Amino acid sequence: MAFQILAEVAASVTDLKRDPMGTLREGHGKPVVILNRNEPAFYAVPAKLYEAMLEQLDDIKLEELVRSRMGEPTVAVDIDDLIADAGGAGV
Repeated sequence: MAFQILAEVAASVTDLKRDPMGTLREGHGKPVVILNRNEPAFYAVPAKLYEAMLEQLDDIKLEELVRSRMGEPTVAVDIDDLIADAGGAGV
């Protein structure tokens, strides 16, 4: 059976057990596919990349929200009035 590998670096579960951080370093900041019996078991993703992925997902969700609200009526507000109404919070 063929599998699509979505990473440039692959390592075995044994490699991961032997040297987890070294295995992740081999990816040079990119995901590393971990293979179990030559089949993709999971992807090890560095923290910075994972955080960037979550940010991108948040941006996509916000974009969808903005698009869904396009064409709705708008309301003019004054930022100073909003701050005053909130009791000057955060100032």
